[in-house]
Parts: sequence; C-alpha cells; structure tokens
Amino acid sequence: MTSFGGFIKRLLWAVLTLIVAFHVLVAGLLLLWKSQPINNSMFMLTHRLTGGDVTQTWVEYDQIAKSAKQAAIVSEDSTFSQHGGFDFDGIKAAQKKNEATGKMSAGGSTITQQLAKNLFLTSHRSYVRKGEEAVITLMIETFWDKPRILTAYLNVAEFGNGIYGVEAAAQHYFDKSANDLNRDESALLIASLTNPKYYQDNRNDKRLRNKQRIIKKRLKNAALP
Repeated sequence: MTSFGGFIKRLLWAVLTLIVAFHVLVAGLLLLWKSQPINNSMFMLTHRLTGGDVTQTWVEYDQIAKSAKQAAIVSEDSTFSQHGGFDFDGIKAAQKKNEATGKMSAGGSTITQQLAKNLFLTSHRSYVRKGEEAVITLMIETFWDKPRILTAYLNVAEFGNGIYGVEAAAQHYFDKSANDLNRDESALLIASLTNPKYYQDNRNDKRLRNKQRIIKKRLKNAALP
C-alpha cells in the first residue's frame, strides 16, 4: 500500500512538472513572438506531421488591409478591443444557444482564445483543453497588446488545406497581398474561417456568401485596436 502511495505521489509530481514546464515554454515563446514573426503553430505542426504542406507568410499589422482586420473583429469577436481575453456575455449567449439546440455548436470564444488554441493546443474538445486555453489566453493578454494579438491571429488562422495566414490566403484566392484586399475579399476570407477546408472548394456556398454579406455590412462597427 505504501509502495502504491509512493507511486501515485511520484506520478503526480511528474504530471505537475510537465504542466509547469509546458507553461514556461509557452511564456518563453510568447516573449519571443512579441517582436518576432510566428511561422509555426500547433495546427501547422500537426498538418506537417500528417504529411501536408504548409503555406504561410508573416505580415505585420500595417501590412494587412484595414477591412480584413475589421472583418475579423465583427465576425469573430465584436468586443475584442474592450475585453481582457474573455467575452462573458458571449459565453452566456453561446451556452443558451447550445442548450436550446442540444448541440455544442456555439463556443463564444474570443480572438485571443482562438489564438491560444491555434498556437499551442489542438481542436480536440475537453474540459482540460478549455482550462489550458483559459490560462494561455490570460498569458497572451498579459504579454501582448491588442494589435499584436490581432496580427498574430490573422497570421496563423487556417484559410484552407495547408493555407495559413491572411497573406497566404490573399495570394492563393485573389493573387494579391493582404494589404490590397478589398471589402468583399476580406469579408469572404473571414467568413470562411468557420470551415476553411470545405469552403476552399465551395466558394459559392450559400451560407458562406450570406455570412460574407453580413460581415461586409458590419465592417464600420469594428473598433480596431
């Protein structure tokens, strides 16, 4: 019994050590990426490990069209410039929607939460992952300012099979740089984020085009950081 208790204690210490080491690594990368381009993420790494090719080119905040930044905010996180990483009203609204539909379709995740997941976690849903996402979200909001968060988000988001970041997406779909995107193009790219691989081959899907129209109408409401 004593031996078993000792084993459990050692196991718990090992798990705790791994958790601490992981967060130290995250902190180190966030400090590095505060001023350096981000050319990899957990999602990109996973894609590469499964044999896929990744296309991504980092661009700075002022190299991204204003309409693309506006579209990201109005579509993904309308209170981005005001909150500290979590939109609690959005979370409550998502919970009510999920309860009404009986599905986990709405998540209420902010741009910062999505960035935390893309950079360091996976798409697998669990309470453990959500807990880690919350911790990393707080770390990102602590280490980075809002323009850096939005820049990183738009540079690592998936826009198609192996297409990561708004620059690669702009080049792939419109043969132009992210800085030259117009309102229609920006709205379409951001609208596709909900299911990028599907929309890559279904650019005229009714849901996609409807969301594009809604985003375009709301662009003027975006509060850029």
